[in-house]
Formats: sequence, C-alpha cells, structure tokens
Amino acid sequence: MKQILHSIVLGEGKPLCILHGFLGMLDNWKTLGTIYAENGFCVHLIDQRNHGKSFHSPDFNYDTLADDFLNYLNAHNIENTALIGHSMGGKTAMQFACSHPDRVNKLIIADIAPKYYPPHHQEIINGLNAIDTTNLKSRKDADEQLKKHISNAGIRQFLLKNLDRDEDKKLCFKFNLEVLSEKMEEIGDNINSTDSFDGPTLFLRGDKSEYVTKNDTEIIHRHFPKATVETIDNAGHWLHAENPEQFFEKSLAFFNKE
Repeated sequence: MKQILHSIVLGEGKPLCILHGFLGMLDNWKTLGTIYAENGFCVHLIDQRNHGKSFHSPDFNYDTLADDFLNYLNAHNIENTALIGHSMGGKTAMQFACSHPDRVNKLIIADIAPKYYPPHHQEIINGLNAIDTTNLKSRKDADEQLKKHISNAGIRQFLLKNLDRDEDKKLCFKFNLEVLSEKMEEIGDNINSTDSFDGPTLFLRGDKSEYVTKNDTEIIHRHFPKATVETIDNAGHWLHAENPEQFFEKSLAFFNKE
C-alpha cells in the first residue's frame, strides 16, 4: 500500500497544491494558503516526505518526491492542478510537471532554477545535529544551542518551528534529520536533463536572493519554454514570507490569465 503525504486542505474551488522547501513544512504556507482559499481555490498544503507530519524514508531524490506527489493527487482524485513549489519543493514541482504534464495546468516556481546547486546548508545541518534533543527542556533551550552555529535569529526561528513533542512528551524534530543530513547532494540536484514542460510557468525570484540570476534564463527556457521570470521586491529566498502581498498579487494574476 502506497504511503500518502500528509496535508491540510483549505477552501473550495479549483485545486491548488503547494510544496514547501528544505527543512520546511506546510505550516510555512498557511497564511498565503488561507488567502488563496478566500479567492476561489481548494488549497492543498502538503508536507513532503521526511518533513512535517509526512512519513520518513531513506529514499530521497526528486523522482521519488515527484512520485509521492502523483500518489497524493491520485489519492485525492485530483485530475490536474495549479502547483506552487518553493526551493526544494520547486524542484519537486518542476520534475513532476515535466514527468506528468497533463496533471499540471499552471506552474509557479519560487526562487529556484532548474540547475545543480552545490550543497550549501551544511552549517544549518551541523547546528541541528549539535542540538542535544535527549535533554532538551524547551524551544528556548534549543535556540541557545543553535545560536552557537547560526547567528541569524530568523533562520533559527524557522528551523525551530519543526520542534514537536513525541509520544513520551519529549521534544524532537518533525523532519528526518538523519536522512536529510545524508542527502545534501540529492537536494541540490537538478531535474532530469532532457525533461521539459510546455505549459504556462512563472518563476518568481527574490530581488535579494542569489538563487535565480539573469544567467539562469537560458536554462529555464530550455526546460520551460513558456516560462516568464518576475522579481519580488524586498525579498530574499523566503520571498513568500518576506513579501506575501506581492507574491500573492503576482501569482493570482498569473493564475487568472487565460
């Protein structure tokens, strides 16, 4: 029996599925998800494998993550959907759209390009692995330990949202840190080199982010010939959280365009 990704569903109307980024979870998209739901969408906020409340597995690459999403659509009887993916979720969304173009009617990729990214989260992984979860008393305690490795309070807050209590009421991480620590190369991997998606596609990049540059336009159009690239002002890599108003405005205009 196939394992199905955990999700929450908001609103009624046209299907819209949203895939979070590395070390994130569906909660990161609740604010925007609620707004989409208020504007005529049935929004599926989804935890990818080894993240949030979804199942843990040693298998982790973009073909596998795309298969997870296909199983999710089939389980929820969704024939085709609008799809948003951020960062790692953007890679999953790209791979899925290329592999199953008939299941995606509009595609938005948030601050990631179809290219290889060298592993660059090692400082975060090292910091998370250094936290002694066996004796953890509070989120504040975890923050003090993480501060030794990560100075940015916003990034620490984002990561520590993943703390939860297990059946024994002990604090632990929702994500599968052991597997994700081993799969850094796969997380930076590109989608399959010859794949393409000919449907309507919008790439949104943060103006303060270096993830998508002008030099990436050629490779974007090689894989997504109908893609447009737009910039979100005053935003870095977490553009949907840093400027949600403009992210929503640009995405809704794209979804509503015939």
